[in-house]
Amino acid sequence: MSNNILNFIATIVLAFILSLFMGWPSVMTAALATALFIPLKKASVFFIPFLAILLFWIVYSFILSNGNDFILAKRIATLLSLGGNAYLLMLVTGVIGGLAAGVAAMFGKQLRLVFGKN
Repeated sequence: MSNNILNFIATIVLAFILSLFMGWPSVMTAALATALFIPLKKASVFFIPFLAILLFWIVYSFILSNGNDFILAKRIATLLSLGGNAYLLMLVTGVIGGLAAGVAAMFGKQLRLVFGKN
């Protein structure tokens, strides 16, 4: 299994486990940890955790919102000038989480380089 797929899966699994205890910063912790222990190259250091958390948060927010027929998501989407579109809110949420995870993974890669685990 390539490092890209392994990092993708490990990031999602670790983010899910940590989200049970930590809340939203868990995605950054998961991305940093997987970048430390599973090396990636070039732009994939940012994009693999970005896509993993994007997918995780979209699916997770869909599952949570589906439980109440998207009532709260529609109201928040209205407040954020998204026209009451709950699905657009889920996409925006996923992108924000993905950006946080991507930056944290780049920091993890830099820590890996500083501590000499090439």
